[in-house]
Amino acid sequence: MISNLRKAVRLPHRRRVVDLSHPARSPLGSAVVNCVVYLDGVRQIGHCPAAEAIEHVRSCGNGFVWIGLHEPSQQEFAGVAELFGLHPLAVEDAVDAHQRPKLERYDDTLFTVFKTVRYVEHAELTSTSEVVDTGEIMVFTGPDFVVTVRHGHHGSLGPLREDLETVPEQLAKGPSAVLHAIADHVVDDYLAVADALQHDIDDVETDVFASRRGGADTGRIYQLKRELLELKRAVAPLDRPLQTLSALPVPGQSLPGVDPDIRAYFRDVADHLARVTEQITAFDDLLNSILQANLAQVTVAQNEDMRRISAWVAIIAVPTMVCGVYGMNFEHMPELRWTYGYPLFVCVMVIVCVVVHRGFRRNGWL
Repeated sequence: MISNLRKAVRLPHRRRVVDLSHPARSPLGSAVVNCVVYLDGVRQIGHCPAAEAIEHVRSCGNGFVWIGLHEPSQQEFAGVAELFGLHPLAVEDAVDAHQRPKLERYDDTLFTVFKTVRYVEHAELTSTSEVVDTGEIMVFTGPDFVVTVRHGHHGSLGPLREDLETVPEQLAKGPSAVLHAIADHVVDDYLAVADALQHDIDDVETDVFASRRGGADTGRIYQLKRELLELKRAVAPLDRPLQTLSALPVPGQSLPGVDPDIRAYFRDVADHLARVTEQITAFDDLLNSILQANLAQVTVAQNEDMRRISAWVAIIAVPTMVCGVYGMNFEHMPELRWTYGYPLFVCVMVIVCVVVHRGFRRNGWL
């Protein structure tokens, strides 16, 4: 009942919608979702190819272009890479995906990789349930451009773009404001998934301690540990990039294009990431404890079964011994031809069995 109530009151996750602000795809390729120009933090109305957009921005000198792509091929991404002078190694990582979260600098361009996560709803957790689904967002940020490459069927940046456009003073700070918004968006999803995992862990814990015989399937606990490891692989490597983005600039080592005012926002995201990391560590320790408790309960249940079996064997041994003695077919045996011999020994066997049974019951074996 508690488990069902928990599922009923579970907070719904933030809905993700596809960015439909540009119904038509860009001529650069079918993978381009959007190409928008921002001047002084305000979105410029109209559609134009990326080359014209960046030329317009550079002629004005106070804006940037944001291009969004979804799972581009090498050919589809080649035009964008050439236009903005993206490094071939970063381009290869962006196209191939399956990258570790990281932050790399190529001249005046930053290349950042984020692992996106999504909690997979399920009616009941099983040993094969998928709980955490992952994707990737790669972000190229330069002095006057942002290029985002998304992999996976979740983590759309359309709602994020709409939220940012309501705060033009934040967008006016340049590409680093977009990079912060994406980082904050990704880490918020980490928090939501961690909170949802908390309910699954609580359900398994309740099942384990609901019965003395180990109520939870060990496979379910292992599955939760595997899914928690998937979340950890997305969260843990992101700590160093966020620390780098939020650190105070060092002469000669400062990151290009990162507005000083944005660094405080990155520190806030880093704090949220630290909270998720602590939760994951606590969840891992808790699952280890739950697994050990479940195995211990199974062992105790097996020992109790063995004690019951041993007690019944001891009880059955009494009539077996008596019947074995009087079944040896000797001619000269006491009470062999006595009229009351049979009922006497039946009564003796019953009495001894009852006494032994009561003794085992008194000691908790039965």
